[in-house]
Amino acid sequence: MERRAFLKAGGASLASALMGSGMLTWSARSEAATISQTLYITDGTKTMPDGVSVYVKGYGTTANTPLIPAPSIICQEGDTLSITVYNMLSVTHNLVIGGLVSGSAPIASTGDIAPGGNKTLTYTIPSGAAGSYLFYDNKTSYNRFLGLHGGLAIMPAGISNQLYSGSPTFVKQQFWILNDIDPALNTAVKNGTTIPTNFTPRYFTINGLSSRPPGAAGHGDPTIDALYDPRSRLSGHVGDRTLVRMLNTGMCSHAVHTHANHMEWLTDRGTIRPAVWKKDTLYLRNNLGKIDAIFPFEAPPDAYPPVTSGHFPMHLHDEMSQTAGGGLYQFGSMTELEFL
Repeated sequence: MERRAFLKAGGASLASALMGSGMLTWSARSEAATISQTLYITDGTKTMPDGVSVYVKGYGTTANTPLIPAPSIICQEGDTLSITVYNMLSVTHNLVIGGLVSGSAPIASTGDIAPGGNKTLTYTIPSGAAGSYLFYDNKTSYNRFLGLHGGLAIMPAGISNQLYSGSPTFVKQQFWILNDIDPALNTAVKNGTTIPTNFTPRYFTINGLSSRPPGAAGHGDPTIDALYDPRSRLSGHVGDRTLVRMLNTGMCSHAVHTHANHMEWLTDRGTIRPAVWKKDTLYLRNNLGKIDAIFPFEAPPDAYPPVTSGHFPMHLHDEMSQTAGGGLYQFGSMTELEFL
């Protein structure tokens, strides 16, 4: 058996228990600091939009509650990260930070964490490392699909409103972490049976949640509905330029499309683009792809009559990702853009 214990919860209370943090607040510092976080690898179940209960794992802040995604971490160049991870499960796990090299090691990592054990990843952020990163479990090729993932934001030293020195400025920032769920894979992990050779996603999430259209059960509940989840929903007044750090943990590539405004495309797969293009659809590659873009919160140029407030969608132009369980259109990975 893979699990230590199942969570005996349901409905909104379970959804709340599985929520991490995607909103980021930051004040620049002139001096380096040590940023500490303690996480617990644990498991549970999560109810999908069609009522199917799916086995999940996650990095939580308590010993028996997985958070999907894990609480986001933010620091700046020069800081020292200290992430202690306890493994509450019966198989070996780890935590790595994709894109960060540690000495001669190809990736910053805790190393293997035995069942019941713990390890601490200690890493000093070098100059030039500012950007967006996914931390996850790479002990198997699929652990991150189960929910063992989270976002790390590294700010330029002493700067609070730029992605990198010289980038366009922003007022707010948050993560959109996308994932695909194949319940057959999750069930096999739970039962300790052979892992399927084919990955067939049936559910699609943004920051661990799916959308619930008007009239559906859970619509408007921020612990269930990604349209209202404050970690995902972009909400602001005209001028509240928002940096969105998009990370893709899953096997499906996505076309991220915002209504109301084009996004200012800053990076692709961690590389600063030679020119900042304004695009209404951005290609977020699969298998650890990432993009940084600014949603400018400008008065929507195509609205007639002109408006400075209203509600607009962010959805993915790959249609399968807007469904759940092979149907249930608009129960997939989407959220709302709210002009206040």
